[in-house]
Amino acid sequence: MPSSNDIALANRLAEAAGAAIRPLFRGEWSEEQKADRSFVTEADRAAEAAMRAILEAECPGDGIQGEEYGLRNESAARRWVLDPIDGTTSFIAGRPIFGTLIALIEDGWPVIGVIDQPILGERWVGMVGQGTTLNGKPARTAPRRELGDAVLATTSPHLFTGPEVDHFMALAKAVAERKIIWGGDCYNYGLLASGHVDLVCEAGLKLHDFAALVPVVEGAGGTMCDWNGEPLHAASTGEVLAIGDPARLEDVLEAMHG
Repeated sequence: MPSSNDIALANRLAEAAGAAIRPLFRGEWSEEQKADRSFVTEADRAAEAAMRAILEAECPGDGIQGEEYGLRNESAARRWVLDPIDGTTSFIAGRPIFGTLIALIEDGWPVIGVIDQPILGERWVGMVGQGTTLNGKPARTAPRRELGDAVLATTSPHLFTGPEVDHFMALAKAVAERKIIWGGDCYNYGLLASGHVDLVCEAGLKLHDFAALVPVVEGAGGTMCDWNGEPLHAASTGEVLAIGDPARLEDVLEAMHG
């Protein structure tokens, strides 16, 4: 089980990443397009390198999985999963709605999660068995009696392919039409944990995209699952739902699948 020392370490990782990112935000930096057509910047690489240096020095037995620098100690039961800038397009555009994601996974299950927005100074921290906090104060999702009143967020409709498009559009038709939010990446999940957003629906996510979100959302009273309602773990496919009010889970699944 994770400990308070692990939480303290996760916060230090967030501080190190933020220190690398802030001087480059809306500044001058180089960028390149990766094989999957996503973008990476100097800030992504500097932030992950700063976090990995701390982990390699202090937790040499733990695994590390980062978006930019890959996997270390693959067989370790404990693995730190890092996404230095989730929402690089927002970073490039000067929009402070990206975030650094830090997760601790034990035996394949996320047990600690951090969503850190280093420009706005907002940090959601979740740990299994404990309540989520935003800057040290309790964060709670909001109840929602009717799916038709729900605020739905997704990063981009262009990230859905094939049958995923139909499932998402079916959900979009079931919620409040004028309360759909486009863009936001991990920041949407922080807003959900604080009761401002009701649903997030995504597809094509990798482990570093969603691992940190699970303890944050669930510690705030919400639920996270795949599109079949199954819990998220290291082998999940990347079709992700976050629901602020768990009582709406069946409504969401019925809307998506008919």
